[in-house]
Amino acid sequence: MMSQSDSNPSIAKTPEPPYYAVIFTSERTDGDNGYGTMADRMAELAAKQPGFLGVESARDSSGVGITVSYWESLEAIKNWKDNPLHLGAQNKGQTDWYKTYGVRISRVERDFFF
Repeated sequence: MMSQSDSNPSIAKTPEPPYYAVIFTSERTDGDNGYGTMADRMAELAAKQPGFLGVESARDSSGVGITVSYWESLEAIKNWKDNPLHLGAQNKGQTDWYKTYGVRISRVERDFFF
């Protein structure tokens, strides 16, 4: 069975499970304040990290967003969390970009796509 459909390029192409998902849910502050540029930089940087599998992201008009990044291992997730450039973005997020946010880490045991 194919793990991921090729029919929708906005859906991450993940391998057969198991793998891990980092679910980042946030509520933005008003204004961009450099957020868009940094988000693009972080997406490019994450894609270059060992163990990165893909990312999916959505944000509604009220500023609530969910980004799910997929990783091969818990070690790969920790290395990304501790990346110095990512740490800088995290700090800026706490001071400038987010009213609130949460992070959940899950192991994907099964997936299926249509």
